[in-house]
Amino acid sequence: MGPCFGTVSWQIAMATTTCARAPRVTKARGTDRRKFLAVSFLTLARPTVAVAEEATLYGPRGSPGGGLEAATFAGGCFWCMEKPFDRVDGVKNTVSGYCGGGEPRPTYKQVSAGVTGHAESLRVEYDPKEVSYEELLDVFWKQINPTQENQQFCDRGKQYRSAIFYHDEKQKEAALNSRDKYEQLGVFQGPIRTEIVPVTDFWDAEEYHQDYYKKNPLLYRFYRSRCGRDQYLDAVWGSGNH
Repeated sequence: MGPCFGTVSWQIAMATTTCARAPRVTKARGTDRRKFLAVSFLTLARPTVAVAEEATLYGPRGSPGGGLEAATFAGGCFWCMEKPFDRVDGVKNTVSGYCGGGEPRPTYKQVSAGVTGHAESLRVEYDPKEVSYEELLDVFWKQINPTQENQQFCDRGKQYRSAIFYHDEKQKEAALNSRDKYEQLGVFQGPIRTEIVPVTDFWDAEEYHQDYYKKNPLLYRFYRSRCGRDQYLDAVWGSGNH
C-alpha cells in the first residue's frame, strides 16, 4: 500500500485529487489497501489517523505471562481479524502484527510489498481457564476462506496467506485435528490450503493498525464489504459470525 500517498498522511491524501482515477483492486506484489480505500471511499468519509510509516523500535513479543497463553493466526487483512477475537470471553488482548518472515523489525510498507516473507497476523492472548485453544481455532476458521492460497478475498500475495502459527506441540496437534475436522465437514467446498507452521518472531504492527475497527468503524465496514469477506462468510456460516 501507499504509492498514491507518498509521505503525507492518509487524511491529507484523501483530500487530494491524485487518486481520482480508480486503480485495479489488486496488483502482483500485493494489494495496496490504503489506495483501494482512498479511491473507493473518496466521496464518503475521511479516516482520522495519519499513516506515516514507522519502524518497529522494540523486539518481538515474548510470553504474555500472568497465566495467559498466546495464539497466533494469519487470516489476510489483520484489520478484519481483531474484532471477532476481541469479543470472545477469555481473550484478554489482541495485537495486529507480522509473523512468518525473517526480516527483523519489519514495517508495514515492507510487509505489504511482499519483500519480508511475513504474513499480516494476529496475536491473541487468552486465559486458558476461560477459553480453550480449540475454541479459538473455531473462531479462526469462521473468519477466512481457507481454500485460497496466498490470498484472502481481494488481498493477494503471500503476505495475505492464511496460517496457524502454533506455539507448541499441543497447539500443533489441536490445529491439525481442527483442520481435519473442517475438511471432513466439507463446508468450504475445496481443499484447505491454510498453513500450519511453527510460530516465528511476532512483531507488532504500527499503532494506526491496532484496533482499526474501533478507530475507523465506517471505513472498516466498507472495506470488509468491498473486499468480499463478509459476503463469503455470510454464504458459508450465515450472518452474525463476523
